[in-house]
Amino acid sequence: MCGIVAYIGHREAYPVILKGLKRLEYRGYDSAGVALLNSGLKVYKKQGKVADLEDTLVGKDLHANIGIGHTRWATHGEPCDRNAHPHTSRNGKLSMIHNGIIENYAQIKSELIKKGYNFTSDTDTEVLLNFIDDIHTNNGGALEEAVRIALKRVVGAYVIVLLDADNPDTLIAARKGSPLVIGIGKGEHFLASDASPIIEYTKEVVYVNDYELAIIKADELILKNLGNEKVSPFITKLDMEMAAIEKGGYDHFMLKEIFEQPNTIFDCLRGRLDATGGTITMSGIQKYADQLTTANRIIMIACGTSWHAGLVAEYIFEEVTRIPVEVEYASEFRYRNPIINKGDVIIAISQSGETADTLVAIETAKEKGAIILGVVNVVGSSIARASHGGAYTHAGPEIGVASTKAFTAQLAVLTMIALKIGYIKGTLTEKRYMHLLNELNDVPEKVATALMQKDKIREIASKYKNASDSLYLGRGYNFPVALEGALKLKEISYIHAEGYPAAEMKHGPIALVDEKLPVFFVATKDSFHEKVLSNMQEIKARKGKVIAVVSEGDDAASALADDTITVPYADELIAPMINVIPMQLLAYYIGVSKGYDVDKPRNLAKSVTVE
Repeated sequence: MCGIVAYIGHREAYPVILKGLKRLEYRGYDSAGVALLNSGLKVYKKQGKVADLEDTLVGKDLHANIGIGHTRWATHGEPCDRNAHPHTSRNGKLSMIHNGIIENYAQIKSELIKKGYNFTSDTDTEVLLNFIDDIHTNNGGALEEAVRIALKRVVGAYVIVLLDADNPDTLIAARKGSPLVIGIGKGEHFLASDASPIIEYTKEVVYVNDYELAIIKADELILKNLGNEKVSPFITKLDMEMAAIEKGGYDHFMLKEIFEQPNTIFDCLRGRLDATGGTITMSGIQKYADQLTTANRIIMIACGTSWHAGLVAEYIFEEVTRIPVEVEYASEFRYRNPIINKGDVIIAISQSGETADTLVAIETAKEKGAIILGVVNVVGSSIARASHGGAYTHAGPEIGVASTKAFTAQLAVLTMIALKIGYIKGTLTEKRYMHLLNELNDVPEKVATALMQKDKIREIASKYKNASDSLYLGRGYNFPVALEGALKLKEISYIHAEGYPAAEMKHGPIALVDEKLPVFFVATKDSFHEKVLSNMQEIKARKGKVIAVVSEGDDAASALADDTITVPYADELIAPMINVIPMQLLAYYIGVSKGYDVDKPRNLAKSVTVE
């Protein structure tokens, strides 16, 4: 959730922090604020987006070489100026930003109130800050010791960064559960929730681990654990480029990321898939190939769009490996006391690699002896580090809150894993294996062809933009594509949409069908094709509007639809990576036509680092 930025060094801090907040705004945009330290502590914060904060600061004295900044996704307390971060301690000397949730804040707050503390916000953050202040006031000594004592008491997730007016050359930060990256420059340090605010200045970063405390000066970085033992920082080199986090001439990041998919899928396959030689090379999977081939079951855990990728992968794995697969919502899996046996394989799927529910779920499974494989996009992320092995998707930064290119990259990785294991097990014939390798190799080109339908899709979007409800239907491998299409429409256009297996329509949802209801079918040619045509007939008989994604040259499906979007034919196992493209564009163009900010849809944040 929330985005945090901090700077200490020789530069003016405010421009660095402001630019960083704009790059992190996809993590939350309810309110924003900065605190700067120069001849006293100055705190400025404002409800709304970062641009609203920037407007209020024109003409202010913003000179400082040290500062912190925050863009908020509200958890405790409604979005408003007083709940915005940074928060200030009772004595006015400490200022703090926080990403996470302190679960036992109410108990701590009650104790502080009895000691005479008053609170100006509804946030758990202000409680934690004043708890640190109380410990520091009563115990004296270094602020870092007060932070350490406080964090041993709190329950929950956090990244915190503190400014101390009495120590104007030092930042103190700590992390548990939420992400923190520290960029290392020459006589300067940059702190952020992810690397996007940092890469402009340095490519050398340290990913802070859970239960670590960082004491940062312009020319020094000290890491300690909560037991006050020093930890050696592990410096990583970023492979991200500036162009990856800029719009590149597109109106929105979402549109850019949709159109990047021929390249991102190619990058995902490159160096791994050799269709001519008949090989798939994945070192992070090969190491655990024996455990995968002998697994009694595979459990995939994910949230949101990544969960839909897992549903497609369930069909693929069971067909080509004959291993039972369960796909679980991470948020449910972690709480329902699941049965995990030693040797079970858990595949954790996450774009950010920081999803809180998924992280806790894999830690639980690991304790019970499961093998954890991560399929994530962000190098160095928490899930990547917590996994035994796995594979990166190499999709590059995804700034748009609604996930697009991450979905297809996840499917590409999961498909390669399934084909590799199926071939090793012998559950996939040589002929079928080689056919699917070639089909997978052709996906980037076919996605590029599907994107050429953008003008047709824009016309269809204009036609149905005022609908209040819609249905998305598909069968087999295309059922999860229907779910993903419905999710995208809900996220971006705020139109109520439901995804169903097409055969389930008759078990309730068909009652919704009238002459006003748009029904979107994923109706490309596959083993269910004739059945899907019958489902389309059933909608037409009830005067529903049928919009269908069909294979090129499929006259029978096109004749049944009020509007059609054609995509290149692909094997049904591979087709979801292509068929989802019209779903993404449709949601995008409907959202834009309604005047919404499709990169920052209301109430949503990109990386869900709290429960």
